Amino acid sequence: MREAPVRGFSSKPPKARWLLLDEIGEMPAGMQAKLLRALQERTVRPVGGDQEQPFDARIIAATNRDLESEVEEKRFREDLFYRINVVRIHVPPLRARGSDILLLAQSFLQRYQSNGQERVIGIKSTAADKLLSYPWPGNVRELQNCMERCVALAQFDHVGVDDLPERVRDFKSSRITIESSNPSELLPMDEVERRYILRVLEAVGGNKTLAAQVLGFDRRTLYRKLERCRDAVPQKRESHGLGSVSA
Repeated sequence: MREAPVRGFSSKPPKARWLLLDEIGEMPAGMQAKLLRALQERTVRPVGGDQEQPFDARIIAATNRDLESEVEEKRFREDLFYRINVVRIHVPPLRARGSDILLLAQSFLQRYQSNGQERVIGIKSTAADKLLSYPWPGNVRELQNCMERCVALAQFDHVGVDDLPERVRDFKSSRITIESSNPSELLPMDEVERRYILRVLEAVGGNKTLAAQVLGFDRRTLYRKLERCRDAVPQKRESHGLGSVSA
């Protein structure tokens, strides 16, 4: 695997070690074939070398993509998928972890205090609401960056809404609410289902396998419903009834 040498190999039989393959879902097809061969044969050829060398490593592969969908769409090798998919651990996206967001935010606040002095000691409730409603597409790294910025720019000892990045401060939630008892302003069930399916997909970061589990569908049923979602024309977009956007 000349394109991705593993540093630290020697001519001596190596001890067992851990190897992290981060963002494996982004790997080009040609590289996937080379990785599969290395995992099957447990040998690699170091850059500049002309002989294969054995290695003994326990593999951890990480991705934010739905690899089963990638396999079906021919973007990820099926044989490699089954080679690495031995024990699966699903880590939900930050947006789906509820109050963990505030625990992490407070931890980051403490981490970024300069010289051990806690100049910013907490988060106002209004700012906390914004943190909880924001979808965090960048996951924990984005939250970490957000809180580092707050520590640097906060004017008071508690983070307020004005201290948050603009993208977090101005985000509008897409939660479904019922704000009217007038039947003419309510939506038909097909439209409610369409919006809910899209909301669940958003909450799980586009992972169709996990979305199907949450919705109680098999994956084929979810795909059929998504096809109908793409073809459907939403009704009563101007309505403030079921499915309206609320802050």
